[in-house]
Amino acid sequence: MTKKERIILFLLAALNFTNILDFMIMMPLGNFLMPHFKIGAQYFSVIVAAYPIASFASSVTAAFFVDKYDRKKVLLFAYIGFLVGTICCGIAPDAAFLMAARILTGLFGGLIGTQILSIVADTFDYEKRGRAMGAIFTAFSISSIFGVPFSLYLAKLISWHAPFLFIGIVGIIIIPMIIRFLPPMTKHLQNQTAERISPGEVFLELSKNKSQLLALTLSGFLMMGHFLIIPFINPYMEFNVGFTKDQTPLIYMVGGVFSLMASFVIGRMADKYGKLKIYLYSAGASLIPIFLITSMPAIPFYFVLCVFAVWFSFSTGRTIPAQAMISTVVNPEKRGLFMSFNASIQQLFTGLAALIAGAIVAKQPDGKILHYNWVGYLSVTIVFCTLFIAAKLAKRQGLK
Repeated sequence: MTKKERIILFLLAALNFTNILDFMIMMPLGNFLMPHFKIGAQYFSVIVAAYPIASFASSVTAAFFVDKYDRKKVLLFAYIGFLVGTICCGIAPDAAFLMAARILTGLFGGLIGTQILSIVADTFDYEKRGRAMGAIFTAFSISSIFGVPFSLYLAKLISWHAPFLFIGIVGIIIIPMIIRFLPPMTKHLQNQTAERISPGEVFLELSKNKSQLLALTLSGFLMMGHFLIIPFINPYMEFNVGFTKDQTPLIYMVGGVFSLMASFVIGRMADKYGKLKIYLYSAGASLIPIFLITSMPAIPFYFVLCVFAVWFSFSTGRTIPAQAMISTVVNPEKRGLFMSFNASIQQLFTGLAALIAGAIVAKQPDGKILHYNWVGYLSVTIVFCTLFIAAKLAKRQGLK
């Protein structure tokens, strides 16, 4: 890669890091926010769900017109709005204000991810695109390895406000660098046509394509199965299992390290042995740690870290081959629109997962979480169903 390409990739990865961290940090902050605002698990789950559901709404709406503009301008517009929402989260005086701030953040955050992926596709040739995409997605692992533990450290050292303000400060530093080093992204405008397809026609065409419907179902169920258990991991580990706020950040750090290593190994294995086979093994193996996490008794902390290392690894192992199979259901000329819908479905099911988990669990006066094992059973059931959905999708697409 050229120096210019490396700079662009670094800036996009840094921007993606702040976007992902903003979403990820809400869930482990539960054991700070619920006592501070004196809210129950249900209200907290609604606050968590506000971001992805708002993001879903903005992504679906923007999918029909966002390609008409310079991607750099759209990205800057979305990122500035996202940072305003994040900073508002950091200064929220009450739960209602925090809810409104999460909605605002989600509305703008929904535009960021698809714009980053579109810019990568426009900037990097196909021969370089795999490495470029890999660099962008390391933001997930870095958020787990560094972002979440550091943010929880700030929350414990200062207050729960600090993580959001930290993200806002980092974002403010990134903005002038994007303006300076990211060139205008107008290449896609050269191939624009006067013909316009109405949203109704797009949805009608999608409803008739069984492969695309299977792909979206697989994508949505994967996110739901994963995010059902995440919002209440920290409260459960602290109030039920008995670990401290100093210990729980290590869960995300260790999990992120193993997730990062797994992404390289499982990606190569999927190419060598077949996407479906690796998906079935990974998804099947991920069921065991889900049971252990949601029904965990008081055990030594190093056992807990081992369980989360396995879960993070196989959760990554599910996602990589699944997204590879999903990408085959649409022609290149319509891939951008479909992937926008795919991202929207992921956001919607993430939000629904938080709402469902909040409706199932209950919080006792001492902070203990009840019925978390029920959430685990539901998560296992949903992930188990994806085995059949993935097999059916692979059969329709002629994939191995």
